[in-house]
Amino acid sequence: MRLRHKVAVVTGGTSGLGRRIAEALLREGAQVVCAARSERDMPAITELAGPRAAFHHVDVRDPDSVRGLMSFAQDRFGKLDICVANAGVTRDGPVHRLDPKEWDEVLDTNLTGAFHCMQAAVPYLQLSAGTLINVSSALSTRVSPGATAYSVSKAGLDMLTRAAAVELGALGIRVNAVAPGFIGEGMGSRLSDNDLVWDDYRTRLVSGRLGTGDEVGRAVVFLASPDGGYVNGHVLEVNGGLQWA
Repeated sequence: MRLRHKVAVVTGGTSGLGRRIAEALLREGAQVVCAARSERDMPAITELAGPRAAFHHVDVRDPDSVRGLMSFAQDRFGKLDICVANAGVTRDGPVHRLDPKEWDEVLDTNLTGAFHCMQAAVPYLQLSAGTLINVSSALSTRVSPGATAYSVSKAGLDMLTRAAAVELGALGIRVNAVAPGFIGEGMGSRLSDNDLVWDDYRTRLVSGRLGTGDEVGRAVVFLASPDGGYVNGHVLEVNGGLQWA
């Protein structure tokens, strides 16, 4: 129970990878606000943790909505210690054919959304010497044709993580990121469902398998807990030894 008495917010926290991150925090004793545009799997999360889990509607593209989320966490649980910016989308397409509206949606959600979370969370986290954790991706440092918008958003998120760690250190706030590889949750679950694509990508995995959402969740717990107390400005890859041609 490394996070007993800690309060966390997880955006995109009601389904897929966000749900697994929220559950990992809950298993370690935290009180967690699962924030998203839909309640999705919230009943199962509540069954796991009872009153230690709460839902709040948020659109991370809207700074007012994000400020309302952080205020809700403060009002519901009395403080904020951990903010996990996990909400994300992807829109596939090569740069010369990608709809500019889809480009904007990906950048506004994945990168600007995390920026909104940082700005809204800092006034609370500086009171608790808290931590910000961004959910990046293995594609932040690797080229995958057709995933340009997603990769650019995550590459920007890596730099935002490092820059914010330097700027917020004086306030006692640590900032890190996890960069999952191919995970069998959320977006990653589609990979193994396509035999043609999976046959290609499986050979790139030293572990020989997809990762699990629980494994990413445990990495987030490490960064949020005292075990990761001297880790700051770091992007932790959780990818099973992913190789890239």
